[in-house]
Amino acid sequence: MASAANKAPASGGARRVLLFPLPFQGHINPMLQLAAVLHARGLRVTVLHSAFNAPDPTRRPVGYRFVTVGASVPIADLVPTGSHGNFAEALLRINERLETPFEDSLRELLLEEEGAPPCLVVDSNLRGMQVVAHRLGVPTLVLRTGAAACLLAYMAFPALCDKGVLPPQDHLQLNMQLDGLHPLRQQDMVFSATIPHETMSTLIERIVESSMCSSGVIINTFSDLEEAELQKIIDGMGVPVYAIGPLHKISLGAQSSLLAQDRTCLDWLDKQEVGSVLFVSFGSLASMDQEELLETAWGLANSRMPFLWVIRPDSVQGSGKIALPDGFEEEARGRGMVVSWAPQQEVLGHQAVGGFWTHNGWNSTLESISEGVPMICRPHFGDQMINAKYVQEVWKIGFVLEGKMDRDNIQRSVKKLFCHKEGGEMRRRANNLKDKATQCIKKGGSSQTGIDLLVNCIMALPSSI
Repeated sequence: MASAANKAPASGGARRVLLFPLPFQGHINPMLQLAAVLHARGLRVTVLHSAFNAPDPTRRPVGYRFVTVGASVPIADLVPTGSHGNFAEALLRINERLETPFEDSLRELLLEEEGAPPCLVVDSNLRGMQVVAHRLGVPTLVLRTGAAACLLAYMAFPALCDKGVLPPQDHLQLNMQLDGLHPLRQQDMVFSATIPHETMSTLIERIVESSMCSSGVIINTFSDLEEAELQKIIDGMGVPVYAIGPLHKISLGAQSSLLAQDRTCLDWLDKQEVGSVLFVSFGSLASMDQEELLETAWGLANSRMPFLWVIRPDSVQGSGKIALPDGFEEEARGRGMVVSWAPQQEVLGHQAVGGFWTHNGWNSTLESISEGVPMICRPHFGDQMINAKYVQEVWKIGFVLEGKMDRDNIQRSVKKLFCHKEGGEMRRRANNLKDKATQCIKKGGSSQTGIDLLVNCIMALPSSI
């Protein structure tokens, strides 16, 4: 029986919640998961989305509505490929192109709505949509799809620039510790060597603005994982903060993969020993060059450990096809599998998987934590460096693969995770965090309480601001 705090309101009086994700895999899934959570609590849900990377219509849940914003607005041309593209510039331009069509869609939805006016939950990267909503009298909440530690670092970014700490003046400064942001170093705040500092500063300013100008910030994390960081955000923002993760554990099945998943890998995992397999995946955007592909292949093969390796069709820069080295398939036969995409949450939850070599996007990092799987970290850009640093220095459930991607370095790292005492200690700590993640989503747990408070907040929001 639901408590008075979280009973679903009668459908006639339920408030409608509009949700607008950034059109990238790592942002769409958490927003759809949040939509499922809110719908389960009795709120009426409408998901607005761009035509680019639109959610799969065949997998749209029953009970809520999907609305395409700017069906004829081009976005794909803005999106860079590989790890070295100017994603910050792309995000700023996406805001510009979607702002007018979003206003048109929002006006239409407001005309249709009866009863309590809707509120909007918007991805924190879409500050332009928030400004439009405020102009039309629609209150907003912001979803942060990254870690609390990342938002805290973004909040500190302008002051670091004012002090001359950022951007770095020379390579000697890169290892300098940042005051108040332990364990982060200066280099962890250099989000990409190819993005101009001014562009990154503008994007971060807008992300922080979106949070501070909202009626509340929703973060896909949990209190036991980032309690200190969450409290600093609350103190610094002056708006409510709702830590309600891991969202993928609360809203099972609420996701939309933009790539076809090869589920045969689950059958292969069924045949492997418990905790024996290294899962290797660098997310939906990161890329490598042909030499790194070759060294990764031989590093995995030479480790003599079972592995499941995800290689997207666009994983290799400047190449239309993936060319694994001669002899690799024969060397890895029986203990290695390569797929173009995998059902990651199921793979990480499989008993055969004992380690995860990851780019440390926040979704991947949180999914690994939730399953008690220790990590080898190889961050590429954006917030991944911050996440990897926390994995290594704060939670101590993995380590960063430093230096060049050569086969000997990779082989040593795999052995360290699976065969050395140090790796066993990481696994023990990872399992402790898994237990905490499991507890927080149970009835009375911190994340369930956070959802109660969030729903109450949504129901109480004023009709105009």
